[in-house]
Amino acid sequence: MAGVVPRPQSGNIPTPVAPPQATVSFSFRHLDLSHQVFTTKKCAPAYFNKLLERLKSVCDMKTLELRSNRSSGIRCHPIRWADTSQVQGFSKITGQLRDVEPYQFEISSNAHGRVHGFFLSDVFHIVWLDPDHKLYPRR
Repeated sequence: MAGVVPRPQSGNIPTPVAPPQATVSFSFRHLDLSHQVFTTKKCAPAYFNKLLERLKSVCDMKTLELRSNRSSGIRCHPIRWADTSQVQGFSKITGQLRDVEPYQFEISSNAHGRVHGFFLSDVFHIVWLDPDHKLYPRR
């Protein structure tokens, strides 16, 4: 039958891999605006302007470029839950998505906090907005 996609034999969904030249897109499907720690309720309009500027600039980056960007202006890197204030991880994410490696990146250098989420192919799924740097508390 033409056009039929075969099912994986193991029953697991294969992890999508972004094409090397794909640019980053964003999904807000898993955005948790009700989290008690990661809230934007008290943020000034300037925060949202910076957030949108960062999201726009990241959309011009290739996915592999963002995932490996450790520059002081973006500091994109995987999240290690054991080192965070949220050792249980993304609590509202269920199923196989809980096993996807979490990432974060800065909104601006040492200001305006971080964006936390995960990649599926070339799409970064935003889960938490962290304007007050509460995921990695200062020690």
